[in-house]
Order: sequence, then structure tokens, then C-alpha cells
Amino acid sequence: MTNIVEISKQINPHFYDMWLTDKPYIIAKGGRGSFKSSVISLRILTNVLKLTQKGHKANVICIRENKEYLRDSVYRQMLWAMDLLNVSDEFKEYSSPLKIVHKKTGSTFYFYGADNPFKLKSNNVNDVVAVWFEEAANMKGKDVFDQAIPTFIRQRSKYVDKVQVFFSYNPPKNPYDWVNEWVQDKENDPDYFIDTSTYLDDELGITDEQQLKLIEKYKKNDPDYYRWLYLGEVVGLGTNVYNFELFKQVDTVPNNDYLIELYFSMDIGHDVSATTCGAYGLSVNNNLYVLDTYYYSPAGKVNKKPPTELAQDVHDFIGRVCDRYNMNPSNMTADSADGALDNQYYSMYGTHWHKVAKKKKVEMIDRVQDMLAQGRVFVLDVENNQVFLSEHRDYRWDEKTLNSDDPKVIKEKDHTCDQFMYLCVDNEQAFDLKY
Repeated sequence: MTNIVEISKQINPHFYDMWLTDKPYIIAKGGRGSFKSSVISLRILTNVLKLTQKGHKANVICIRENKEYLRDSVYRQMLWAMDLLNVSDEFKEYSSPLKIVHKKTGSTFYFYGADNPFKLKSNNVNDVVAVWFEEAANMKGKDVFDQAIPTFIRQRSKYVDKVQVFFSYNPPKNPYDWVNEWVQDKENDPDYFIDTSTYLDDELGITDEQQLKLIEKYKKNDPDYYRWLYLGEVVGLGTNVYNFELFKQVDTVPNNDYLIELYFSMDIGHDVSATTCGAYGLSVNNNLYVLDTYYYSPAGKVNKKPPTELAQDVHDFIGRVCDRYNMNPSNMTADSADGALDNQYYSMYGTHWHKVAKKKKVEMIDRVQDMLAQGRVFVLDVENNQVFLSEHRDYRWDEKTLNSDDPKVIKEKDHTCDQFMYLCVDNEQAFDLKY
């Protein structure tokens, strides 16, 4: 096993107190890139290895808000820690169910989604030494903790005095978000150790130059977003959803930033709301161009277009854009709440749209804000895109809901806003958004 001196070379001095605390509950909050998750994974792993060296079984529970996010986050983080400490060959990886097992002792890292709290309560694994809630702010609420933690504490290993429970997350912007209020309530609780970290706490120079340049780009383009994303500050929501100046208008896609992929995203209206489809191009420099917009509003019309006409309109729109750029779509995203137009489109053209996995409005909006703050969104200055620009310029939070844990947007003239956030959520990996 790697000794503590070697491990200390991977841990910034800022985290020494968190590493050494014996308190049962450890909250690590702060900005992106602060290495809080890395430290937690190393801390948990070293504790497990101390027990397995003695032949004891030591199980760990790792939880995220949804099981779909486990493999690319906390699971990969634990594998990283094992590789760093040169103990990967002591463990075996399993995909179904997702787990990592110590070959000699059977000690297991279990990975669960919190989307079903009652399922968490029913797990019976025994010999538990640690529980980790990664991205804790994304849980449905503190009830997830209240229901799950007692279950795993009761299954404590007899070789440890306590089950240490770790919570890691980036604070939401909204000061009234449940997790911000929950942590504030724990500040005077002697059983809780609370740490706040940012990338500025990196004294070892672990953050590479490319990442630092990207952070400076956020800082320059959108200081408030930078303060939230990288400094972990609870900056509030304000009234305007977006900084409109970050939608950069251009006449054309420049030759040195040519398109490599084509995307479409659709928000589907009903009797009185608009149907809109956006055409987007991802460039060789990882910029996103708003190429064209289809927009149909039935408001005030006696004879409204039926699904057959809407399907044909959208299909013709896609065909024109594909011909213009001599490309085929990489993905076609649609509102998951709709079925009629998608079924009609499939009946006529043999293609289903990919239904976006919706999140809370605040979370979906954040994907768009992330793209904007990186300075990667460009809008072609054409007539059809004017509705896209005007709706994003006028997009507002409902002031009546700002002082709540579930703020709402004003649902007026927001259809291009919806289809754009669906696009960013559905293609976050292709767009290199880190969630």
C-alpha cells in the first residue's frame, strides 16, 4: 500500500484538516476543479486498504442522484484513486450491477442511484465503513439522507468506531435551495465537519495550464457565473436568466472554424403555444453556431396546423439546412412530454426524435449558461434567428418564486429557450459540458 507521505503529494494542504477529522459527517463544498472529490476518494480508499490489509471486510456505499450518472462520476473517481495508489490489481470491476470488489476480502464499493430512496433503504450489505453522496446538491432533498443514512449506519463494520458519511457538491446559485439551507443548519452541529474549497487552494500546481486558461475565459466572459462555478459562491439568480451579450451575432461561420456536426432540437407546442425547431452546428474549435430557426405560432389563428403539416414543415426545414451545409444530423432532440408530433413524424419519414431526459429548469438552464460563459455560442444574423435572439434576451425568472427552492421562469415567448436548453442537456457530452 502507498504510504501517507506519497499520498500527501496528491493532497493540497487545504484538505489536511478534512483528511484527519474523525467527525462522522464530512461536507465538502466549493467550486469546480478544487479536487474535493479526489481527496474524498483517496481518503475512503486508504481507510478501506488499512482494513483489508488485516483481512477485514470493508464495504463502501457511493450514491448519486441518478444511477445513470454513476459510471462516469463516482465509479470512475474510485478507479482513479485505485490507479493512483497502484492497487488496481487488488480489485475486480463489475458492470451489472455496478461495483468494485477487493479480490482477497470481498470488500465492495457499491454504487446506487438516489432516484429511489426506498430502494436505498432496502439494501442490506453489512460491514459498511463509509458512505459517499457525490453531487449531493442534485438529490431530491434532505429526505434522501434521512432515509438512507440510518440504514447504512446500522450495517457498520465491527472494525470501525463509526461510519463516516461524506457529502460533496457545488453550491447552487439560489440561496434558498434546500442544500444551501441544510448546510447552513449543520454549521453549528458538532458532528459535522464542513469544508469549502476552490481551485485557488491548489498549492501543488495540479491544475494544468489549459484548465487555468479556460477558467480565465469564464472569469472574463461572465464574472458572476465564474464566481458561482469556480469559487462556489451562492450568487443568487437575479431576474434576467441569461447575459444576452454572450450571444455573439455573426454573419457567417468562418472558414477557420468550419462545422463538423449538425444538431436539431424541437420544442413542440399545442393549441396556443408555438412549435420551434433550431438548427445548430458544432465547429472544429468546439463552438456552437445557431444556424437557423423554424418557428410556428398558432396563437390568433382560426385554422391551426395539424401534426401532419407541422411534421412536413419541420422535415422540409431540416432538409434545407442539411443541403445547405452538406451534412446529416448527428442528433435530433425533442421535448420528452410530446408524443403526437414525434409519432406523426415517424409515420411520415421513418425517424424518431430523441426524447430529452428533462431536469429541473435551473439545471437545464445551467447547461446553456455554461456554454455562454465559455464564449462558445454564436448566432447567425439571419431573419429566422431573430425570434431566437429576442426570446433569449427577454427570458426572465418569475420574481414571485425567486425566494424559494424551486424558482420558475415566466412562461411567455420561451419556446426557443426551451429547445436550446433541451439541446444542451441532451448533448452535454458531445458539447464537452462537465456534469
